[in-house]
Amino acid sequence: MGDLSETTEVFSSPPTVVQNRTTMRTPKSRKNRSAVWDDFTLDPESEKIAICDHCGKKLKYNGTSSMTSHLKTCKNNPNNESNKRQRSNPSSVNVEGQVSSSPLVPRFDQENLRYLLVKMFIGMELPFNKVENPYFQEYVNGLNPKFNLISRTTLARDTLLFWDVEMEKLKHFLAQHCHRVALTHRVALTADTWTSIQNLCYMCVTAHFIDNNWTLQSRVLSFCQVTSHSGDVIANTIDNCLTDWGLNRVSTITLDNASSNDLGIKHLKKKLLSCNSLLLKGEYIHLRCCAHVLNLIVKEGLKDVDDSVLRIRGSVKYARASAYKFAKFKTAVERSNTEYKGLVCLDVETRWNSTYIMLDSALKHQKAFEMLEIQDPKYTEELVEKGKGVPTYMDWEEAQAILPFLKIFYDATLRISGSSYVASNMYMLEVFDIGSQINMMCQSDDVFLQGMALKMKKKYDRYWGKIEQLNMLLLISTVLDPRYKLRYVNWSIGENFNLQEAKELKELLETNLYQLFAEYSGVGQGSQSGLQLSLGGKVDRYSYNRFLQSTGSSSAQTDLQKYLEESIESQFSDDFDILKWWKENSSRLPILAKIAKDLFAIPISTVPSESTFSLGGRVIDEHRSCLTPKTVEALICSYSCIKGSRKSSIIDSLIVEDYKELEKLEQEVAAMKVADACSAPVSLDED
Repeated sequence: MGDLSETTEVFSSPPTVVQNRTTMRTPKSRKNRSAVWDDFTLDPESEKIAICDHCGKKLKYNGTSSMTSHLKTCKNNPNNESNKRQRSNPSSVNVEGQVSSSPLVPRFDQENLRYLLVKMFIGMELPFNKVENPYFQEYVNGLNPKFNLISRTTLARDTLLFWDVEMEKLKHFLAQHCHRVALTHRVALTADTWTSIQNLCYMCVTAHFIDNNWTLQSRVLSFCQVTSHSGDVIANTIDNCLTDWGLNRVSTITLDNASSNDLGIKHLKKKLLSCNSLLLKGEYIHLRCCAHVLNLIVKEGLKDVDDSVLRIRGSVKYARASAYKFAKFKTAVERSNTEYKGLVCLDVETRWNSTYIMLDSALKHQKAFEMLEIQDPKYTEELVEKGKGVPTYMDWEEAQAILPFLKIFYDATLRISGSSYVASNMYMLEVFDIGSQINMMCQSDDVFLQGMALKMKKKYDRYWGKIEQLNMLLLISTVLDPRYKLRYVNWSIGENFNLQEAKELKELLETNLYQLFAEYSGVGQGSQSGLQLSLGGKVDRYSYNRFLQSTGSSSAQTDLQKYLEESIESQFSDDFDILKWWKENSSRLPILAKIAKDLFAIPISTVPSESTFSLGGRVIDEHRSCLTPKTVEALICSYSCIKGSRKSSIIDSLIVEDYKELEKLEQEVAAMKVADACSAPVSLDED
């Protein structure tokens, strides 16, 4: 990367561009010569040709009228009236130096182009040394020879300065959207640790919140080097991050299931409680990653089919090992008359969801693999030598039996792992549904599936089977979904727990709902019992207000009463925009809207942090292992700011290989070839 200490240009003050112009002859000086010649030079190679000094355009002249007309429209002429208006109107260029929607085209700006160059290298994850690549330099020079291209050392320094600028912008953004009301507006955090190829441990802290326009936002606040994965280090890193950003009000912190995280949350909870900044006394601040729990449950059930999965995986690996073997496999596909003509997909062994994709594609090619076993002796020899042999008939049968069951978990994993949409309102519904599916499989007549489901149930009960393990903030988040409300949640609780457990859970939910509403109403900071508070947020002395409510005699309704008594939203669909609904109803239900804004921002998995580590792995690859932790943080955090709210609907870290898209492309290319062959002219022999 080079020595960053060497003297280079600074980002905020780019060097002056010196243009070397060939000395050109000018027309003979004569009295009363037109002033237009001050902006033009004669072409040394042609007669009656003048070259504009501002844009380089060549004009034929027989007088000065054509040159005068050109100067009035020349975009690079500083004396052009339109350019003067643009310079006098700074609103046409934003804080980043980028041109707004104004039709005026800005003049050449070295500093702005340099800013955009840094932004491009960060956004495209390009190594710094690419700026010195002769092909890149040739391309940039072709676009604009005036631009003075910087060195990789200067680019690295500019990246650090870029993050300084973006950090100030982000602090201002957070101040606008997260500090408006000191007692009610909070952020939710995800945090995770990762070890790079440098053998250095990094910790990523990401903030999630809903802005004033009711748009879900997430920003990487810190991507710093840490000394270990211990609880103390985790707690101190998060605490320092919150202090640096001026954020001391947190709703939840989502972490994976490492035991060290429990200790870290315990230490962090004490610090935040001293500021009186936690909801419900911090009882539900720790949120375990739902995707991780689901992963543990599925892996527990797959233990019985490990050998079968290994043999099928070995077959897929063989088919994709080389072009020669893949051609053999394609021949077997054609000869087996398999209807499915798509590709088989390799999986990542540590990710069960990719294993599902692999099994799904392999099962569609079962006949082809059986044909390959007959036609290719090396197929059997290699799998026996390197693995557990070729898949047996029972292997295929077991895989076929578990696939529908695995699809339930696969679809649930995709839904709960999204970061571009609200997921906290569906958390408990997904948990209850998974528990219900496991219970149904435990009653299956198939002994194999029953045994797998019983193992899964044991793991499920460990994390989600007891009332005290459920996060009330997430249940309340479901209540605040106008499609469900308290009636549906209570019904769902009754369907998934026995009578005594259901009664206890309903009472706990209602108590916490009332208490949370009281906190946001500014009463007692949640110190009183929910049963001592009226729904209006005032102390219910002698339970008189509760009496009025129970008899329907209450004179005034609170936000919560209005909301719960209204009919359930009938628009039940996956594309229902819950943030839009609350934006439209926030003026009518102001206190509940504040609660909804905080709870809907809660991420239920650590996938956002894990996807950042995927970016980290690309930034700190084998070619850039010398990057310093400070530069790495600047690259990662700046990338998060550039990306902003532009998120994909499917998490990149969950996509193993889009084999369906590749299949589609193959079919399109094949169709194009057929069409070309049909449209080609045919030559007929003359009689």
